[in-house]
Amino acid sequence: MTEPVAAESGRDPEAVSKFVESFAAQLVEAGMQRMAARVFAALLASDAGALTSAELGEQLQVSPAAVSGAVRYLSQVHMVSREREPGSRRERYRVHSDQWYEAMTNRDAILKRWGQTLRVGVDSLGAETPGGRRIAETLAFFEYLEGELTTLMDRWREERARTSGQG
Repeated sequence: MTEPVAAESGRDPEAVSKFVESFAAQLVEAGMQRMAARVFAALLASDAGALTSAELGEQLQVSPAAVSGAVRYLSQVHMVSREREPGSRRERYRVHSDQWYEAMTNRDAILKRWGQTLRVGVDSLGAETPGGRRIAETLAFFEYLEGELTTLMDRWREERARTSGQG
């Protein structure tokens, strides 16, 4: 089933396109790859929350290869998933309602790995050297962030269940 064109679903296609490009630009400013940001914003704005490569390419006026690279990145950071269309070889790319939670939870794993590496750095450089102190401060920040992120994600699950009935 293909995503209805914005005009067919009662939405102004130009307004949808402006939103997608505006939000994508903000994601790029925050460090996301440009094409990945555009694909993510398009999926987020779609009625179904899922589009094929062809639909994304048509909407964004980009090549299938550009879409493929963007989806690969978004899959790696757990912001979209791939699914097969029933009875078809075509894949659809889906953004989930909990994509931010998943992305932040993935960041928690990254913080743990960075912490392990930073501990080695402190030991290697020596805790009393200027470099060792900087690395130790960075480690302390990431450990603090990791603890706060865990607490924050727990509070988000409770808030989401309370306000939307989703847990």
